[in-house]
Amino acid sequence: MGKTSLEQLKEYTTVVSDTGIINDIKKYTPRDATTNPSLILAATKDPAYATLIDVAVDYAKDKGSSAEEKANIALDRLLIEFGKEILKIVPGRVSTEVDARLSFDKEATIKKALHLIDLYKQEGIDKERILIKIASTWEGIQAAKELEEKYGIHCNLTLLFSFEQAVACAEAKVTLISPFVGRILDWYKASTGETYTAETDPGVKSVRAIYNYYKKYDYKTIVMGASFRNTGEIYALAGCDFLTIAPKLLEELYNSDQEVKPHLNVESAKASDVAKVSYINDEAAFRFALNEDAMATEKLSQGIRGFSKDAVTLLKDLEKRF
Repeated sequence: MGKTSLEQLKEYTTVVSDTGIINDIKKYTPRDATTNPSLILAATKDPAYATLIDVAVDYAKDKGSSAEEKANIALDRLLIEFGKEILKIVPGRVSTEVDARLSFDKEATIKKALHLIDLYKQEGIDKERILIKIASTWEGIQAAKELEEKYGIHCNLTLLFSFEQAVACAEAKVTLISPFVGRILDWYKASTGETYTAETDPGVKSVRAIYNYYKKYDYKTIVMGASFRNTGEIYALAGCDFLTIAPKLLEELYNSDQEVKPHLNVESAKASDVAKVSYINDEAAFRFALNEDAMATEKLSQGIRGFSKDAVTLLKDLEKRF
C-alpha cells in the first residue's frame, strides 16, 4: 500500500482534528485541533477524562457564592484542561469556544475571550497557541475584530454558512473561519429532497467560492472547511487551507489509498470572476443579506441553540458536584 489518503491530503491541506477525544488526536497526528461544547460534553462521558473534571471542580470550589456560579467557573477551567491536554499532542493551536449564549453580545464575548486567554496564561500557555472560537453573528464578528486588533488574540469564526458572513470575517481580519460543509448539505437535502455528488454538494461549492474570493483579493484569513458528512466532500476540498475532520472520517482516510488531487489552488482562485463586496461597516446590509439566505439564517440559529443547550447540560452536570 502506498500513501494513505490521509497522508496525501496532508500534502495539500493542513488537517485539523475535530474532537475532544485525546486518543483520536494522538492517532491521526493533526496540526491543530478544534473543540466545541458538544464535543466536550461527549468527551466528559468517558471515564478517562474524570481527572480533568476533578481539576476543574477543585479549582472552582472556593470561588463563587452559589453552586451555579461555581459551575460556570468550573466550565471555563474544564475547557482549558481539555485544551492543555490537546496542546501536549498537537504542534499547532487548539480552538476553545466562547459560550454560544453570548453570540449576540459583543462586549460579553470579548470579556469571556479575555478570561479564557488569561486562564491559559495562568497555565503557562501562550495566546499564540489558542484560537478563540466565536459564532459568526454580526456581534461575534465585531467582537473578533476587536480581539484581533486590540489584543492580538486569534479567533476562529464558527457556524459560518454564508458568503456574506465570510466576507465580513475577512474584512475584520480574523485569523480563521470554519464554514460548515455538512450542515449546509443537510439543509439542502431536507429542503429539496435531492441527492448530491461531491461536485454538486452545496457545502463544497460554498467553501470553494469563499476560498476563491479570499485568494483573489488577498485576504489572509484561513479557510477551514468543517462539519463533513462523507469523505467525498473532503476529497473535493483538497487544497483548501485547513480542513477539520471528525475521527470517523479521519479513520476512513487513514485506511484508504484512494488518490487525492488538489481541487483548490491560488492560481485558479486569482483567475476567478467574482466582484468584490463589503459588509464590515454596514450592519444593515449584512443582516439583510443573511436574512435573504434562508439556509444560513436557519442553520446559524439552529447551531447556536444546539451549542447553547450542550453548554447548559455541562453546567448542570458540574453544578451537581457543588
